[in-house]
Amino acid sequence: MEVTNQSIVAEFILLGLSNQPRLEKTFFVLILLMYLAILLGNGLLILVTIVDSRLHTPMYFFLGNLAFLDICYTTSSVPLVLDGFLTPRKTISFSACAGQMFLSFAMGATECVLLGMMAFDRYVAICNPLRYPMVMSKAAYVPMAAGSWVAGGTNSLVQISLAVQLPFCGDNVINHFTCEILAVLKLACADISLNVISMGVANVIFLGVPVLLIFVSYIFIITTILRIPSAEGKQKAFSTCSAHLTVVIIFYGTILFMYAKPKSKDSLGADKQDVSDKLISLFYGVLTPMLNPIIYSLRNKDVKVAVKNLVSQKCFTQ
Repeated sequence: MEVTNQSIVAEFILLGLSNQPRLEKTFFVLILLMYLAILLGNGLLILVTIVDSRLHTPMYFFLGNLAFLDICYTTSSVPLVLDGFLTPRKTISFSACAGQMFLSFAMGATECVLLGMMAFDRYVAICNPLRYPMVMSKAAYVPMAAGSWVAGGTNSLVQISLAVQLPFCGDNVINHFTCEILAVLKLACADISLNVISMGVANVIFLGVPVLLIFVSYIFIITTILRIPSAEGKQKAFSTCSAHLTVVIIFYGTILFMYAKPKSKDSLGADKQDVSDKLISLFYGVLTPMLNPIIYSLRNKDVKVAVKNLVSQKCFTQ
């Protein structure tokens, strides 16, 4: 198709739940409350890891990064979703759409790498405790965390650069709440084989490799814990990594549930599944970041003590 015959898309329309107006106000309240919980929970987690000197360790440094990452990830999409629930015609400019895609994609890839780094940290702490201070020194764990952010951002830059170079010359309705990259690519009036291949390679690197690292790390961790003679020792060792393992299971379990379930073949079922897929994707984007600080607070004595000390100090000063 010649460029002269194309009507270049300047903005996209986000379909969201336009065909389910009764649900929009309900979901607006629900998502808003969850978003506020994310900001409060993760913000408090970041605060205690900075203020409490006892939490100035590699594990809590990674945890603070994860909390900040969750805030950035949800902030890149949730305000757009909330605005969409209240706005009759949900439009977004091409450049704003590209920016939102970049941030969401970068945060998702960064979290995958960061969870892998956290698994390695737990492996060294449990399997090689005597070497832990040397292996996980500040000169090591700070570049590891920074590398996660750089890797996620670089991957996102590559994927979004390839996407925005495509011609969008016809349909501009995105069947989603946000500019989800797969939904956007479906609207391109050109061959997207290169984009699909590039994303496939990225999935292997940013999903496959961290999962493999986490899996291997926990094989060694569990083997080491089983060798500990006392039940108390086993429980203490497992408690140091149980919160991370829970977060990993929720994070990757939801991804597998989203993309591995069978698709409906009949049109009526497909329509219902479209709504279901969008809602699952929406809640995946807010549920995991909301649960992370809760999991780490409930399963970690150090965090609970730090939060209590912070609250008591606030009350005392007042």
